[in-house]
Amino acid sequence: MRSKRHDNGARGRIALAIIACIGIYGAIGARLVTLGMAPAEAAQGLPINPQDEVQASRPDIVDRNGEVLATDLATASLYAEPRNISDVDEAVEQLTALLPELDPGNLRTLLGTDRGFEWLKREVSGRLREKIHNLGLPGVGFLTETRRFYPGGPAVGHIVGHVNIDNAGIAGLEKSIDGSGLRALQAAGLARKGQAMAPVRLSLDLRVQHAVRDELSRAMERYRAIAAVGIVLDARTLEVVAMSSLPDYDPNRPEQALDDKRMNRALTGVFELGSIFKSFTMASALDAGTVALDTKVDARYPLTIGRFTIKDFHAKRRWLDVGEVFKYSSNIGTAKIAKALGKEKQQAYLRTLGMFDRVRTELPEAAKPLVPRRWADITAATVSYGHGLSVTPMHAAAAAAAILNGGIYANPTFYPRSEAEMLKVGHRVISEDTSRKMRGLFYLNAQEGSGRQARVPGYNVGGKTGTAEKVVNGGYSDNKKVNSFLAAFPIDDPQYIVLVTLDEPKPEKGKTTATAGMNAAPTVANIVSRIGPMLSVEPLFQDDDAVARAIEVAYQE
Repeated sequence: MRSKRHDNGARGRIALAIIACIGIYGAIGARLVTLGMAPAEAAQGLPINPQDEVQASRPDIVDRNGEVLATDLATASLYAEPRNISDVDEAVEQLTALLPELDPGNLRTLLGTDRGFEWLKREVSGRLREKIHNLGLPGVGFLTETRRFYPGGPAVGHIVGHVNIDNAGIAGLEKSIDGSGLRALQAAGLARKGQAMAPVRLSLDLRVQHAVRDELSRAMERYRAIAAVGIVLDARTLEVVAMSSLPDYDPNRPEQALDDKRMNRALTGVFELGSIFKSFTMASALDAGTVALDTKVDARYPLTIGRFTIKDFHAKRRWLDVGEVFKYSSNIGTAKIAKALGKEKQQAYLRTLGMFDRVRTELPEAAKPLVPRRWADITAATVSYGHGLSVTPMHAAAAAAAILNGGIYANPTFYPRSEAEMLKVGHRVISEDTSRKMRGLFYLNAQEGSGRQARVPGYNVGGKTGTAEKVVNGGYSDNKKVNSFLAAFPIDDPQYIVLVTLDEPKPEKGKTTATAGMNAAPTVANIVSRIGPMLSVEPLFQDDDAVARAIEVAYQE
């Protein structure tokens, strides 16, 4: 038998449960009474049905200076209440006369139901709205929705992305913002239509973005390239100041994004980027102590590895020091330096520079590099000068920032970040001393090597060219190339990294070749001359003797 004490305990728990239920239902009842007595406007925020709340609010997206890149605009959408429509045939006839895209049969079936709400057409123009309103059809009306508008148009399409018809982010930063908690706020009713939200500020500078895009467009036309990429990074924080990929798309016309030619090549296009990779080979070998700047390398004869022969485009056919290997862009010399470094160290350095993984930014779209499964001797040789390993242009830009900013690598970001914040998330890849030497080599190449056409008076541009043959039908093409120029300015204390990549540029009239020094380098010069003043980079003019002394410093150990 149960004890009396046990029975008393059970009765107590039951009593507590009854009291709790009474309290809960009492609170609900009191709230309903309050709402029923409140004025109509007090309950406007409650999502009772689709008419009360059709879409949630999104925050504005602005550039680093507060320029609006994405915002919500009010738009009208047509709906029907089928159970309140008295003459279905009349409604179908009059609506299809103004909206010929509506199928009469489907519309008749839809309006003949007993449903309380159905969308007929989203985002109706103001003129069409007035005409439909004047029909005076019972059971047909309009709701005000929010439509996303992008004032920057195609200039920022690959960065901000776009939304679907329900104002949900499906590409670019719009999608990233949703994934960062906006959708949860909307679901909880904390981001409703009409409620102001703090804008999302980016590291992007719209002025620089327009300048980069404009120069890429000019370069595509001048050199008859099929595509182009331009990236500007803050060398110290790895903030993305500008990123343009042409052809681009207008986020106000999101269907354009379905065209493969309009892909974001900066983050989703992978390329063998050619000789700009010599920058990373040199940095690795100098940092490991494999070579010094005055180390001599035998570049007298082509290098044979198995059945492959490596040659130089501008062969000097003599011993070259490391600076000359870089300045003359010697494939032979670079491959021999990579061999001395060793395959294991070569891969280790490339891994720390992010070359084996996706570039992790706030954008959800990012391609994974195409890394050789087997790192044979010939692979080590060709990768040293930019063939055999395919990466995105953003990979190269971020790695360049690391080897020139003092040796610290961090993932690039589209949000504002201080140098101190970058140092907390970054990691060292080379020493400060090696970074100083690389700045000297970049400056040397721009003054005396293949990057001479990238020079801009006062801005001390340093950089490296890359002319890579494209793979076509399983082999390298002689006339289809990917040309790049990887630069920094001012090179004595880099503030910005600039990378331009041109896909399949053609020789200009009267010329037989189209190397990166002839097209990508001058495009970088045009960009730097325009954005330097925008970014408040003070020009420093030097005489020839000062330039010569700066080059000499590059060779100091």
